[in-house]
Amino acid sequence: MNLGALRSHNAALVLDLLRTAGPDGISRLELAERTGLTPQAVSKITARLREGGLAAEAGRRASTGGKPRTVLRLVPEAGHAVGVHLDRDELTAVLCDLTGAVVARRSAALDLGAGAETVVERAVREVWELVGEGGRSGAGGGGLVAQFPAPLGGSSHPAPLRGSGDRAPRGGSGDRAALGGPSHPAPLGGSSNRAAQGGSGDRAPRGGSGDRAALGGSGGRRPQVLGVGVALPGPLDHRRGVLHRVTGFPEWNGFPLRDVLARRLSLPVVVDKDTNAAALGLAVGGAAGALGSFAYLHFGAGLGGGLVIGGAVHRGARTGAGEFGHQVVQLDGPPCGCGNRGCVEALCLAAVARGDAAEAARVLGTAAGNLVALLDVDLVLLGGRTVAAAPETFVRGVAAVLDERAGRAGEDPVPVRVAPGEGGGVAEGAAQLLLAPLFGRAEG
Repeated sequence: MNLGALRSHNAALVLDLLRTAGPDGISRLELAERTGLTPQAVSKITARLREGGLAAEAGRRASTGGKPRTVLRLVPEAGHAVGVHLDRDELTAVLCDLTGAVVARRSAALDLGAGAETVVERAVREVWELVGEGGRSGAGGGGLVAQFPAPLGGSSHPAPLRGSGDRAPRGGSGDRAALGGPSHPAPLGGSSNRAAQGGSGDRAPRGGSGDRAALGGSGGRRPQVLGVGVALPGPLDHRRGVLHRVTGFPEWNGFPLRDVLARRLSLPVVVDKDTNAAALGLAVGGAAGALGSFAYLHFGAGLGGGLVIGGAVHRGARTGAGEFGHQVVQLDGPPCGCGNRGCVEALCLAAVARGDAAEAARVLGTAAGNLVALLDVDLVLLGGRTVAAAPETFVRGVAAVLDERAGRAGEDPVPVRVAPGEGGGVAEGAAQLLLAPLFGRAEG
């Protein structure tokens, strides 16, 4: 795939319309009408996309006059992205094609408190095994790539891999010195991108059997991978890919996860909070329909929120927005892993531990009501494995609180629904951290 074909804003607009048109495709005339571009400009853009393998003919469609129009479609298998969800106790990884459809999925037990070296090694191994599965399942390809059309959240170009004696840090602050400092981005298409393409002296990650030689196992072709999106609990710095004091795991504070994984995988890496990634995936996938603002509340091993305001993911100036689970609703409540007392997360987890999902839903609804009153969102979406275990209970409990508050204010209640996708789609949303910018949808 020629990523140079995607370097313009107009190309991203056209590509996004091809994506949303689906396999039935869309004509050049329709593309011109919907983008406001001239027919000549659309013809040039679609020619470049076809040359780059991103678009193909999908047949012909009758027109009101003259010859039938050629219809174009997106080629989903032209590129892929990996999405990784690092939860407190589980790792989920997906390989998605350009439409966001999952081609391969892997999951494994994980202890986020086991130390950086253990977690990084496990993530690297799962990514390479996943890409190998994608190749064996027939996800198109032509090898791994190390270019990306535009940076997202800072540099996403990996530095060349270091020598074979380098090791991932073990989580202590002193180990970070061994990383060699932050990675320096290579210019787009520059020669230093060779590191990600198996250049001289490069070594595959030490993740066990999932090395480069195994990626095309069983005769399969390697899927062309644009990069890896990683989503995990916050707080963290999305732009620099550096973790802060992850709730319950303060030892991660200051750890440069993006740069470490970029070096180990020799692929672009983007890091974001799990709830932000899920919210991005939901926005790109149209889960909220025509609604411009919604809140995604993720209740799994912990509780957090992702916000889409005015059609864009709202991260805040320091990626601090959406720490939904740590609003205090009971001043003398139980202690929380964040250091406060009476946080929504602590109360909800305690209720679930007692087997009282209805009480957890009521507390969650109270916090959701606060959020709705503050931001006036159009929709509340619920996800995460705790919600998935009792979806009707949580939807009913949260909706009851919102309905009561809306009634007192004389307003229409904000609807509450379960978010589509497995586990709220965090891993799929992580893949969108790489895919969405290709379609001009970096923020949703």
